[in-house]
Amino acid sequence: MANMKTKFSAIGGNSAGFRLLVVMLGLLSLGGFWSAYMMYLHGHHITGMTNAIPWGFPIVMAVYLIGLSAGSLVLSALSSVFGRTEFKPLARISALLAALLLIGALMCIILDWGRPDRILVPFFSMNPRSMFSLNGMLYSAYIGICFVYLWAMFNNREKLVKLLGYTAVFWAVLVHSGTGAIFGFVGARELYSSPLLPPSFIAAALSSGTALMIMVLYGTFKLTGRALDDELIRRLGLYLAAFIVVVAYLVFIENVTRSYWPGNYAVQKFLLLSGNKYSLIFWIGMIGCGLLFPFVILANPATGKSVKWILFASALVVIGVLAERYIIVIPGQVMPMEMFPGYHIAGPFQDGRVIDYCISPMEILFGAGILSFVFFLYALGLKFFEMMPDKAVIDEGTAGEKK
Repeated sequence: MANMKTKFSAIGGNSAGFRLLVVMLGLLSLGGFWSAYMMYLHGHHITGMTNAIPWGFPIVMAVYLIGLSAGSLVLSALSSVFGRTEFKPLARISALLAALLLIGALMCIILDWGRPDRILVPFFSMNPRSMFSLNGMLYSAYIGICFVYLWAMFNNREKLVKLLGYTAVFWAVLVHSGTGAIFGFVGARELYSSPLLPPSFIAAALSSGTALMIMVLYGTFKLTGRALDDELIRRLGLYLAAFIVVVAYLVFIENVTRSYWPGNYAVQKFLLLSGNKYSLIFWIGMIGCGLLFPFVILANPATGKSVKWILFASALVVIGVLAERYIIVIPGQVMPMEMFPGYHIAGPFQDGRVIDYCISPMEILFGAGILSFVFFLYALGLKFFEMMPDKAVIDEGTAGEKK
């Protein structure tokens, strides 16, 4: 049974369960918008952010969602770019979610910066030496590529789909390299400055994006009553295990390199060995949940072929990469900058000392609201557009066939 054509359709969306899900996501979204309005109205002092910690949980969520988006888009291109035709039925869903996740990431940034009315300023004041300015262009083009890619898939423009698949993968690499460069190019902060952050961001995007797609695909097919071949989940689990190894290698090299320099001893000791909450998040959240535990599950023959265990490992990776984003964004600001080497700086604005930062309930509501809004749009996208394949089953006659 070769070259079986995939049929796509919209979901009915008339069940009480679907309506309840949409209402719950809508209410959480409204909570997120309310918290953004409160921050706009009263300023960031109602959150855990201060003058010393201007990038709080909203920015953590922004870089997290950007990573999930890039990973999802690469997954959607597995069939058109890498010839893995067994994943073609999943391409539309992955591309849709990639676009929505990046829209959510941009909402985190725009609603957090305090002046959302100045959204167009970066486009009229281009600064080629500013990573923020460059990334604004990359993100906008990325969303456009996603939607044109979807349009081409809807209209069965196979040659254009293939071309856009290559473009999407190339652009996803640029997007995450640019996001990593925002932090890696900051020389004044020891825990930011690293040439390995751009590739590390890409690797973490692939692992977290794949993990999220495994959970979303399983949940979507289960809730809509459509068939999803367990073997597809197992193959995605193998990809996930490989991405985890790459992430672990880059994290290891980055921390060994940083620890090698005597000038970084204090910040590395603070992050890795001090036993504070940042050390716990690094070892338990980032290393344990994000790398070690899921890899053991996926590499073990007894659990690596079980869909339930793969789903559990994916959930751990999604949590672990959120911890990684937190570790990248927050501790780098918490540690004081050494503006005058050899001198101690003191002042009334928390100068020269370690700053405390706790995520406030307002920021949690903000992050949960934006994430809910992404899945609110995803649910509506499935209802009104032909996104879902009638089934996603491996056709052994064409699986892995190069196009």
